[in-house]
Amino acid sequence: MGHVRPLANGLRTDHPVPGLPFIDDSHIPLDEGPEAIEAVGRHEASGMWGRYDKNRADGGWHAFTTDPLNHSLGWAVRYHPEHGRTVLLMRDGDTSSWHTQWSADQLLFRAGGYWWDGTTWYRPGQVWDPIAQDYERRKARMAVTVSAADMLDGRAAPALAYIGKVRAFDPDAEGPDNWLNHLALWAQHHQEQENTLPLERCVVDVSSPELTAAQLIGAPEMAELGGITASTLRAYISRGNSEVPLPQATVGGRDQWARAVAEDWAEARQRSYEGVGAAMSAGDRDSLSPGAAEVRDRFASNFQHTLFDRPDVRKRWVLRQRNKESVAEIANELAWSVAVSLDRIIPTEHLGRVVQAAVMHDFAESAEMFADEDKDAEGPQKWWHLNLSVPVAKMLDWYIRYFPGDAYASIGEIQRQAHTTWKVQAADTLRALRSALSLDGELTEQQRETYFALLEPHENTG
Repeated sequence: MGHVRPLANGLRTDHPVPGLPFIDDSHIPLDEGPEAIEAVGRHEASGMWGRYDKNRADGGWHAFTTDPLNHSLGWAVRYHPEHGRTVLLMRDGDTSSWHTQWSADQLLFRAGGYWWDGTTWYRPGQVWDPIAQDYERRKARMAVTVSAADMLDGRAAPALAYIGKVRAFDPDAEGPDNWLNHLALWAQHHQEQENTLPLERCVVDVSSPELTAAQLIGAPEMAELGGITASTLRAYISRGNSEVPLPQATVGGRDQWARAVAEDWAEARQRSYEGVGAAMSAGDRDSLSPGAAEVRDRFASNFQHTLFDRPDVRKRWVLRQRNKESVAEIANELAWSVAVSLDRIIPTEHLGRVVQAAVMHDFAESAEMFADEDKDAEGPQKWWHLNLSVPVAKMLDWYIRYFPGDAYASIGEIQRQAHTTWKVQAADTLRALRSALSLDGELTEQQRETYFALLEPHENTG
């Protein structure tokens, strides 16, 4: 999905986005709270929608609704108890996507994705943090907040500006030529409202050394940092690839990015699934990973021996003997060579230990979950509480299907550990494993019965 962008400022916003026109929002119940805004979009008329969510990070809220007068447009609103509200007009299909950007402490977005949390400006999030499960927060260098008061120096002419109407709004029209005139007109309306933020606290833009002209680069330099051609970058942009950050400026009709943003983008590409794969396959003639290259080289040698060094096979290449049956026989022999070499491709000994650890981890979580219920229970009473997650069950099933002998030994160790840890009998551990595989595995019922019958402990009748 590509980036979404606001089309206009609502007249009652506290934080105007530079360059965007101002549209009358008096028909939206902004002062009545998020429930009222949502209710506008919950109208029975088809094609309308609305939603609001409270923000746990700051005690505020964010909401969106379809415009009741023009259903192709919608309003997105972010309210903060200290920093006031942002009101944006957008295409109706974009409001929910924008809504998700306000689910944490992001208050404002400026300069192609730079964002403000009420105190600090950060660059567009691009490098993923697996611990936080969010993009890394990288502060914009020496960033300064630019307020409405900073921009209005008395030279603007509000009489030359206008407030647009949503019915007549053209989302594809160019923005106002002299935006400061429009900002001045907005300021007049803003100051006439009750309980609004002073202009000194109305954030309009951000200034940073990262955003100076000397630090902006064009598509060729941006592409070079990312390890692709400029034409490839332009193709990404034309397709709306959201992994390419928004430009920080447009100069002479050409997109320009802050070098710091471009470097973050290049780092994110290197850390991506494709980037890691490319780094690990660098230098290989077929761009294969090291492990895949080893498999290719091993079987290339095996196949050459089978196809050429063996006279009984090589004679099959004589034209009069080259038929479908002969090719099928050779293909089957090559496939057999791969099948019997699986243990040279997959480290089964180490895989077994990993599967054991995963199964015991899932068992431990299950045992802990039901600990209070089973304080006095032992053995057979507990087996149904030893559950496996779907990925672990599927992995154990795969292990049995491909390496039944190795899996046999691993399951024996699982039985031993379960008995040592929770006093679960071996037969009950098998019952729990068989139950999990019956739900999520690919072994047939007959295959499961046959396999687990070989694992069943025998009672000592001596």
